[in-house]
Amino acid sequence: MNQTYLRNGLIALAFLVITFGVWKYRQPSFRGGDKAPEIDVELMDGQRAKLSDLKGKYVLLQFWGSWCGPCRRENPYLIQLYNKYHDKGFEIFSIGIEPSRDSWLSAMKNDGMIWRYHTMESINFDGPLAKKFNIKSIPTTFLINPEGVIMGVSLSPDYLEKMLSEKL
Repeated sequence: MNQTYLRNGLIALAFLVITFGVWKYRQPSFRGGDKAPEIDVELMDGQRAKLSDLKGKYVLLQFWGSWCGPCRRENPYLIQLYNKYHDKGFEIFSIGIEPSRDSWLSAMKNDGMIWRYHTMESINFDGPLAKKFNIKSIPTTFLINPEGVIMGVSLSPDYLEKMLSEKL
């Protein structure tokens, strides 16, 4: 009987260790309080942009995908926040994790994602930005303050609204 308890305990411990390892593996590289790393990308209009170009603004760095149901359901809320706070110093910088340029462009048009900062990477999460930020699932967002420090990661739209209303 003691061997059964020991065996079951070891199995449970192994399960917990594996679960924690998978959870840790899927966590973004940066957290609240970290300095946001520089990114330098080509936007959908062919121009280059850096995250540092937006210094002095609150920036939501958004990793999303046209094929991602939760991302698409979140977009209307982000559009509302953009429309409400853009003139007060809020910007969105979107990185699409995409199978094709056409899918990406169609989703942005259909969802009404009117901000200027859009770029895309491979759907395999192996693009340079996905690797840099350790993006393993989407949607993942980073709210960055005007000094370039991450204020929060994957905040709900309601909490994001609360933070922006307090700051702007």
